[in-house]
Amino acid sequence: MSYDLCLQAQAKRPYYIENVRTEIYSLEELCFYLYHNVCLIDETIMNEKLCDWVRDELGLPRLYRQLYEQLEKRDGAAFFVMPIFREAGYLTSQEAREFQEKLARLEIQSEDTKQKLRADYLVKEQMYARAVWEYRQILKRRNPGKLGNQFYAAIWSNLGAAYAGLFQFREAASCFLSSYKLIKSKETFRKYVSVLPLYLNEEEYQKELADLRADTYLIQKIQEHNAKLCQEAEEKAKQLLQGTENEAELLEELKEEYCRSTKI
Repeated sequence: MSYDLCLQAQAKRPYYIENVRTEIYSLEELCFYLYHNVCLIDETIMNEKLCDWVRDELGLPRLYRQLYEQLEKRDGAAFFVMPIFREAGYLTSQEAREFQEKLARLEIQSEDTKQKLRADYLVKEQMYARAVWEYRQILKRRNPGKLGNQFYAAIWSNLGAAYAGLFQFREAASCFLSSYKLIKSKETFRKYVSVLPLYLNEEEYQKELADLRADTYLIQKIQEHNAKLCQEAEEKAKQLLQGTENEAELLEELKEEYCRSTKI
């Protein structure tokens, strides 16, 4: 990209992108969001509200007219977002071509695939509750003849990860198991076995392992791996606390992160 600096007007009132809870204050910030989140370019961006914001808050009536015209034409996402990049001078010619190609490849994907990409992004950003909703919508309209088991196994596995992020471990285990039944993945099996002790007592856990008839050596390796991860997490937490002068402030930050992850 040619630059990321905010050289143009800053809005007094930000444009709020609800599904990712992000506030945009300038044309450059909007460009940055679009460029790095191509899978999130949907009606939360391509709408009259954004057009009005560009005109009223950024004072760009010409761009407003261009965007509004594209809304009415419905020619596609590229025709809507490229005028934004051009107005800001945000991309080089090469970057603009590559972005358009990426957007074109995305637009020919099925709606389920595009929604999965959005949900995957939300998991990455720790917006778990919203991701759960997105994945559930895909599963609700599931058409086995349309997309294969590999796709839906990934949906179930990622849904499990989202539930785990919300500390809903029983639901997470159920999702991992559903994924494993579709595709016998060692990684999915590891996730399933790993989450069991987080909601089962020792007796229930051992019974579940017996019912699985899993290889003893494999279970042992999974448990060793998890113990190592727990130790690393504990050490990281200690380092975090040592580097924090105000524990109350740290706790407040963690609470805010959790609230952010649980909002839909």
